[in-house]
Amino acid sequence: MRILLVGAGGVGTAIAKIAARRSFAELVVADYDISRAQRAAGQEFTAVQLDARDEEGVASLLAAHSCDVLLNATDPRFVMPLFRASLTAGTHYLDMAMSLSRPHPDDPYQQTGVKLGDGQFALAGEWAERGRLALVGMGVEPGLSDVFARHAADTLFSQITEIGVRDGANLVVRGYDFAPTFSIWTTIEECLNPPVVWEKGGWHTTAPFSEPEVFTFPAGIGPVECVNVEHEEVLLMPRWVDAGRVTFKYGLGAEFISVLETLHKLGLDRTDPVRVGGAQVCPRDVVAACLPDPGTLGDKMTGVTCAGTWVTGTGAGGGPREVYLYHVVDNAWSMAEYGSQAVVWQTAVNPVVALELIESGAWSGAGVLGPEAFPAGPFLDLLTDYGSPWAMEERAPASR
Repeated sequence: MRILLVGAGGVGTAIAKIAARRSFAELVVADYDISRAQRAAGQEFTAVQLDARDEEGVASLLAAHSCDVLLNATDPRFVMPLFRASLTAGTHYLDMAMSLSRPHPDDPYQQTGVKLGDGQFALAGEWAERGRLALVGMGVEPGLSDVFARHAADTLFSQITEIGVRDGANLVVRGYDFAPTFSIWTTIEECLNPPVVWEKGGWHTTAPFSEPEVFTFPAGIGPVECVNVEHEEVLLMPRWVDAGRVTFKYGLGAEFISVLETLHKLGLDRTDPVRVGGAQVCPRDVVAACLPDPGTLGDKMTGVTCAGTWVTGTGAGGGPREVYLYHVVDNAWSMAEYGSQAVVWQTAVNPVVALELIESGAWSGAGVLGPEAFPAGPFLDLLTDYGSPWAMEERAPASR
């Protein structure tokens, strides 16, 4: 399979390292900064310079390198131009974050406006007509979390009351007072937008950081306060999995929330340019430039990160059931094995697994589809084969 990988940051670099160990993948690594593309490509793959905003240029590059699929490892600003370029070029497409949302103009904390992924699902018919697959939201969250939901619905439950994606970690970064372990641009976007909840057959929004709860994570992480955050799973899961309620909650911590709230108060979360002297600059880009690149923090990090899906309802045997399906990555392991820090590696492994399943024919389809649209078993088996097994914890129903 010939893959155009767009984006050679932390996640893109980890994707290249993982793909280099799998015989099915031949990568062309593209980035606006050619030196980053060259570092990520190494000796195994081809590196090219590319502006992800240039739809015509992306489509031409896909054709010039006879690519089968575009794998988008950029931030969500570039989803739609890359998505449309793939459709134009007639290739498949895969991303780890979906097209951006816009809050409801009058009632942002109760009603949805433009939802995550709406721009992509609007073109679903064209993708289906052309017989091409756009697999959206195929990182770890969204991505593996959605595969867990499909597995629970197919094998563990006869009826699902609630699906709650819960993310927590005990990672520590030495030498920094504040150092996010993932893209701050994306983190600001998802944390300060109104979170979406699926309930009673429809979507509604709530205030950022609402409904705090203490969730106990495995692998020595323990209890962490989690809050509502805007995330793609809540928009994807109800399309293919029948559940009474779907939420996403993130274990951010009080200090992290305080920093995000301060950035918002100061207007530093804005994405529209402001004039500084004779230059136009985007405040959020300035914040990102002032913070360390998450992909470079691995040798300063200790601890583990946990991504998982908590499910309650009626078990396949007829009684009440509550489970937490999860995936843990220890930073010491990911650094020793791949030279990538835990959070970016955990994100990167899942699209590579998905592409291998598509290449083998174990996963197939056409249109704009989420991970829930495919059988979970082959994915979970292959993830384990990559040396990174998942796990499941039975919990006492109605207790967390």
